[in-house]
Amino acid sequence: MIDFTLWDIVRNLLLAGRWTVVLSLIAFTGGAVVGLILTLLRMGGLWPVRWLVRLYVDLFQGTPLLMQLFLAYFGAAALGVDVSAWTAASVALTLFTSAFLCDIWRGCVEAVPSGQWQAARVLGLNYLQSMRHVILPQALRLAVPPTVGFSVQVIKGTALASVIGFVELTKAGTMLNNAAFAPFTIFALVALGYFILCYPLSRYARYLEKKLYGAGIR
Repeated sequence: MIDFTLWDIVRNLLLAGRWTVVLSLIAFTGGAVVGLILTLLRMGGLWPVRWLVRLYVDLFQGTPLLMQLFLAYFGAAALGVDVSAWTAASVALTLFTSAFLCDIWRGCVEAVPSGQWQAARVLGLNYLQSMRHVILPQALRLAVPPTVGFSVQVIKGTALASVIGFVELTKAGTMLNNAAFAPFTIFALVALGYFILCYPLSRYARYLEKKLYGAGIR
């Protein structure tokens, strides 16, 4: 057992916490881009395309993120593809995030009154023009609160990347505990780290939701 001071533990957790933040940003940004493309395809593509997108969403929503991480890392290795823990975690979390954001945003688009679509058609706008100029600006306002709320799940989901060797907050806590054997102190600090990252986003999502309903949107 190595003798660690409290500052040593905090410093190491802070260093690892930055990778939790970076991985969360990569997953959320990549998931947002893929999710937006999937939403557009699901709302306006041909039925085979819509069916494939729905299958994609159901697949990633209906299977555990842990299994997806295993497949991205160990499955790729079994196929002879050398994948780093960074790459595997980024890809798995991006695909996982995109499936949920696609469903969130599809629901927000469908919540826009059908009369808005009809008005856009009357103005001579095609599908993409209708989405860009009429539907998406209204759907965006509805989508912000649940999107911000889901970002909390993305941050907490990064903890599972520790199982494939990615050193983030949870993995660093486990490694420190193996060396110092101070489980209560170390994992209490790990939990505090996630709380500091997630609580402001949760509060902000609730604030946006109250502001949205306060504006009279149902």
